[in-house]
Amino acid sequence: MYGKPKPSATRRAVLAGVALTTVAATGVVTANAQAAASGCRVAYTVASQWGGGFTADVAVTNLGDRLDGWRLGWTYSPGQAVTQAWNATVSQSGTQVTATNAGYNAELGSNATVRFGFNGTFTGANPVPASFTLNGVTCTGATTPPPATTPPPTGPGTPPASPTPTGPPAATPTVPPPSYPGPGAVSGATGTHDPTMVKTPAGTYIVAQTGDNIALSTSTDRTAFRAAGAAFPAGAPWTTTYTGGSRNLWAPDISYHNGQYYLYYSASTFGSNRSAIFLATSPSGASGSWTNQGLVIESATSDNFNAIDPNLLVDEAGRWWLSFGSFWSGIKQVALNPSTGKRSDATIRSIAGRNGGAIEAPFLFKHGSYYYQWVSFDRCCQGAASTYRIMVGRSSSPTGPFTDRNGTAMTAGGGTQVLAGHGSIHGPGHQAVLADTDGDVLVYHYYADNGASRLGINRIGYDTAGWPFVY
Repeated sequence: MYGKPKPSATRRAVLAGVALTTVAATGVVTANAQAAASGCRVAYTVASQWGGGFTADVAVTNLGDRLDGWRLGWTYSPGQAVTQAWNATVSQSGTQVTATNAGYNAELGSNATVRFGFNGTFTGANPVPASFTLNGVTCTGATTPPPATTPPPTGPGTPPASPTPTGPPAATPTVPPPSYPGPGAVSGATGTHDPTMVKTPAGTYIVAQTGDNIALSTSTDRTAFRAAGAAFPAGAPWTTTYTGGSRNLWAPDISYHNGQYYLYYSASTFGSNRSAIFLATSPSGASGSWTNQGLVIESATSDNFNAIDPNLLVDEAGRWWLSFGSFWSGIKQVALNPSTGKRSDATIRSIAGRNGGAIEAPFLFKHGSYYYQWVSFDRCCQGAASTYRIMVGRSSSPTGPFTDRNGTAMTAGGGTQVLAGHGSIHGPGHQAVLADTDGDVLVYHYYADNGASRLGINRIGYDTAGWPFVY
């Protein structure tokens, strides 16, 4: 049966994720002979871990006088090793590890923080280091605390905070890990299906996902999530023609443009292409604030496409494109009018397909010189038996043609695999991509061994040929 089954509200679960592993150390730092420093703090975080490998984030806060160059040292346990670093040069001799500033982040002001990261390997255990030294002085003991900071915004729609200088963007790794990484650590309301994420001007995150009247959740840090109601708490009666009366609405796409939030979402029933994509807008993104803007495109049983799984792309020229599709003849694309968010002409383009096979959930994203088309192959929604996998192709044009790494057209079944099931991670798919301050981020759902659908988040790296991988 063609078409993607979507879970009912009773199948969604709120799951507790694994918390980040963090260690903090504080102490005295001597910047130079004339500068009396008063302390430092180091936070070492295992952001992601998989069999034999991991990704670490390190934040170094100078609580003393300005440093004109910094060098962080620590000791690993036998079997732990650094393989690739960004925003610092990391060397290792036996169990001794040293991270030295890059040219652009050598200056570390008083109460300033610098961040770097790396991939590593381990055998046996992967403990966090017990202590650190900054410029040769141990970070331990009494400190002068950093100045108080304003708490982060707590929900969508909070007025933007004053921008904080963050320095150059984090370097993007160019070497993929030897095996697929596990999802990054998340906690709280992480039961999800078909997630899409937007970062607000205030720096918080909103997730929209399949659920009754479109389920919402929020986060201040992209790690801890809380449930935030539904987009349409009073219901969406305009969709029931396509849902058979069900409140369960599918596969939303949330984004922020022109000072407001746009939500494209699907209304359908399992196995049918009698489907529709609708648009709603909101000034804040919060539950109950969404205004129905009406039908964007629909499909009938006589059509060779399925109007579900929408994704909005605004290209470099400011043109708006809506990609969508599931099974049938594949992924389609229509042009939109930026002033209305609705269709601007009658043309329907084909941008990917598997000759009727399982392909859906397109997401177009610009990185560098290319528009990348992310899609999901194979079967969703069968719990731990799901075979979903995440594929990608690219083009210099937002309308294609898109090809994979081997040059195969995506309209002829092409696609380069980026993430598939591994270990206790089953059927990762229905992906979205977010450009964040620490680089591009892949957001998706996957199934645990017990069949529960969970939120997956990984960072995206690009190899020397410009093809993405997750780490």
